[in-house]
Amino acid sequence: MGLLDVSIVNVALPSIQRGLGASAGGIQWVVSGYALTFGLVLVSGGRLGDALGRRRMFLLALTGFVLTSVAAGAAPTEAALVTARLLQGFTAGLLTPQNTGLIQDLFRGPERGRAFGLFGATVGVSTAVGPVLGGAIIAAFGEDHGWRWVFFVNVPIGAAALVLAARLLPPAPPRSRSVRGEIDVVGMVLLGLAVLGVLLPLIESEQGGLRTLWWMFGVALVLAAAFLRWERRVVRRGRPPLLDPRLFTGTPGYPGGATIGAVYFCGFAGIWLVFALFFQQGLGYSPLESGLAVTPFALGSAVSAAVAGRLVPRFGRRLTVTGLGMVATGLAVVGAVVVLFPAAPIGWVVAPPLLLAGIGGGMVISPNTTLTLECVPTRMAGVAGGALQTGQRIGTALGTAVLASVFHAVVARSGAGPGPGVGSGGPGGPGGGAGPVGVYTSALAVAMFCSVGIVLVALAVAAGELRARRARERTTTGQSISDPS
Repeated sequence: MGLLDVSIVNVALPSIQRGLGASAGGIQWVVSGYALTFGLVLVSGGRLGDALGRRRMFLLALTGFVLTSVAAGAAPTEAALVTARLLQGFTAGLLTPQNTGLIQDLFRGPERGRAFGLFGATVGVSTAVGPVLGGAIIAAFGEDHGWRWVFFVNVPIGAAALVLAARLLPPAPPRSRSVRGEIDVVGMVLLGLAVLGVLLPLIESEQGGLRTLWWMFGVALVLAAAFLRWERRVVRRGRPPLLDPRLFTGTPGYPGGATIGAVYFCGFAGIWLVFALFFQQGLGYSPLESGLAVTPFALGSAVSAAVAGRLVPRFGRRLTVTGLGMVATGLAVVGAVVVLFPAAPIGWVVAPPLLLAGIGGGMVISPNTTLTLECVPTRMAGVAGGALQTGQRIGTALGTAVLASVFHAVVARSGAGPGPGVGSGGPGGPGGGAGPVGVYTSALAVAMFCSVGIVLVALAVAAGELRARRARERTTTGQSISDPS
């Protein structure tokens, strides 16, 4: 639910604007406000789970998410909806790190890989299926009130999850230390402000945020340096930090895996907005048709993530390298075929390469999560998962801003405006030729090749991490031979 609500609202924005008479700025904050507060509290949510108990934080955050979903669905005004979305993102950010922390706590060995495989399948489906589900809900409940059910749908799912979590999640063991002394409030504030300085300009990029808020990147850099200095000071004093620097310096595989995750999400997460713009503005697809056109990626990702999770103990980092290569190949083929076969039914032509890219994507997310967290002590599992996902949120925001800007730049350079193309007519309609449709086709191709370039950077990092992993294994084997005890 937490990841789904990042994208499911996009297709409901016209309905929300009509239903509430909302302004363009308010509509933007319905989307960006959620993403902003979601990313701000991931690390803090993970640390609170480490300190207070993951079961307790899971139940509290899930309850908050359900209540804020009700508030969003029942919102009578634009201001009430924006406020509810900010709070909903906040509770989702507190909830999400408990998932990886609980998997670290409750599973070992191959079972952990399978658990992360299911987690990765959920991430892949949630990221890609939002437009389909949102379009189906709007179609079922109507343009006037369908947007409310985009939020209300969380209520029965959340209620069932609350009952199951209360029954199945084990309670945390008794704690001997004061919880208040374990919460690094200063670190939370510094890190939160640093993340805000990065996310806000990126999220507001469509409204000129990069042009007007560029100075926040410098502020974020200063705050990040202050945060690292403070965390080292906390460690020297023997107190638990918010984000232990040793997580990045003394935990094999974590820095490389976190970098792979952030760069990969930067490369692939932004393609959903580009596809929505292409299919809906360029080809005149409905939101539901647009979502269905990219469903092959979601299906491939869901299946391969579950399978790849079981194969991590056997193939390790090679899965990630192979998967990134498949994603880059699939997206490159999408960019090529829409240019080489402009008169073809695009919805069908891009389905096979999107399926290939989706299969590769499923081989990236769950194995990378498993391998990144495998050496993390369980006492830091929540904050490690939160930091990993914060990087992914920043990567998502950056990639969306970059790819959307590239797409809009190509369209604007041609002088073509938004609008359906000739002969669109639904999924599979022709999408080439001269004129507006051809312009949108060129814009899609350029954006796809930009995405491929970013994914190739992640591939290079993964290849380096594979070599480092093999070097660590050779060192460990050599030590074992020289010291049989």
